Amino acid sequence: MSQPLLSVHDLVKRFPVKGGWAGREIAQVHAVDGLSFDVAAGETLGLVGESGCGKSTTARCILQLIEPTSGEVWFQDRCVTRASKIERRALTRDMQIIFQDPFASMNPRMTVRAIIGEGLTIHGLAKTRQEFEARVADLLMTVGLSADHMRRYPHEFSGGQRQRIGIARALAVSPKLVVCDEPVSALDSSIQAQVVNLLEDLQHRFQLTYIFISHDLSVVEHISTRVAVMYLGRIVEIGPRRKLYTGPLHPYTEALLSAVPVPDPQVKRKRLVLKGDAPSPFSPPTGCNFHPRCPIARMPLCSRVTPELRQSSDGHWVACHLRGQ
Repeated sequence: MSQPLLSVHDLVKRFPVKGGWAGREIAQVHAVDGLSFDVAAGETLGLVGESGCGKSTTARCILQLIEPTSGEVWFQDRCVTRASKIERRALTRDMQIIFQDPFASMNPRMTVRAIIGEGLTIHGLAKTRQEFEARVADLLMTVGLSADHMRRYPHEFSGGQRQRIGIARALAVSPKLVVCDEPVSALDSSIQAQVVNLLEDLQHRFQLTYIFISHDLSVVEHISTRVAVMYLGRIVEIGPRRKLYTGPLHPYTEALLSAVPVPDPQVKRKRLVLKGDAPSPFSPPTGCNFHPRCPIARMPLCSRVTPELRQSSDGHWVACHLRGQ
């Protein structure tokens, strides 16, 4: 890969849990536990995993919506995590997010005009009122809505329309990187396809780079260039979409893919059912996080040593003591 647009190095985020009469810290939630990956300009990195594995927390740490416990995030040649408040404000122009819930992420008392145009005002991108309204109208039409919609409020739109407004808001400041945090999970299937197609069209039109977070593996397969699989705060496998979907290396990835519905009833797929429950992020297991549920864990090493991501083939990495050697 050439010089990446985004680089994440050993990202860690732990949330304190307080209790007792004194409100002392009694535990920590290991939300993100040592993530490292790169994202090239123009690609779409799919980030998948079950609920609670740390996908959204990773996104918010990258964008500095929450402060990471440790680690570094580099955007182009600038370290986001060590930047001053003034530098971070400038960086937000290049990094935007589309939230999962298009209604909860919007102020119900603000018009669509104000919601989309807020970034224009903050960064001084519209000098006059006419320029401001022309830009908002253009953004609305870009995402498939009418310029007349700018006077309305979020509650007057359907879920799909509200998500289009959220996309327009993210595009308002002409970003280079857009984090899509489960942008279609709250939508009907037919609307999901429309929004995903819109995101692909916008990526080609504006040369955007995406981090696409989802638990829907079918959607991720359709839109992603590469896919990273997370389990309990760690990346267990990352590689090109086609390689990962046709030849998964990590047992957890195999289990995830075996659960994807197949539309053809004639196609038989062996379902891999994992035993037990996912470990608690309050007290993750030693060694490999997946070893208590892993069907191939046979060595004492699995429960003692945390596996590092190792390259198995060109661009395909896996964190497993028994695979990818």
